[in-house]
Amino acid sequence: MVIKGPTAEHSGTVIQDFASRAKLAVQNLVQKVGFLGILACASIPNPLFDLAGITCGHFLVPFWTFFGATLIGKAIIKMHIQKLFVIITFSKHIVEQMVSLIGIVPSIGPSLQKPFQEYLEAQRKKLHHKTEAGTPQSENWLSWAFEKLVIVMVIYFVLSIINSMAQSYAKRVQQKKLSVEKTK
Repeated sequence: MVIKGPTAEHSGTVIQDFASRAKLAVQNLVQKVGFLGILACASIPNPLFDLAGITCGHFLVPFWTFFGATLIGKAIIKMHIQKLFVIITFSKHIVEQMVSLIGIVPSIGPSLQKPFQEYLEAQRKKLHHKTEAGTPQSENWLSWAFEKLVIVMVIYFVLSIINSMAQSYAKRVQQKKLSVEKTK
């Protein structure tokens, strides 16, 4: 639904759908609040962080501002939120309460409860199975190859960053030399 009116931005229209309102909200957040706005978008598990990144690129937010807010938001705040969620959600006590609640459902509850209990017990035995001490687990060749591929990709990424920084430095030095020569 498009409504024309005097309160509209740029084109004279106000778009009322959720996606457009979310885009405008993220744009205003990043534009007005800056670092703390990026930190908020990075800290909360949501799909709007991609939009915040695009907005930061559009408004030429400095790299270190964006990177710092993203690092703190994702590595510290969001990680702890998700860790607590998983620990609380999958604790033995809460899972057992959820299975017991399935049994309360009229007519089909008890018949559904038993397969859930059996499945959870099988998973518990499988995940808590202790291997013999001293015998290493056999490693799958595919996981070994994937691990090496990831290592090579990370090394390539680090080298490309170093190369880019070196090229940038060389360009600045060359521009400085040219400006000194022009002033002579």
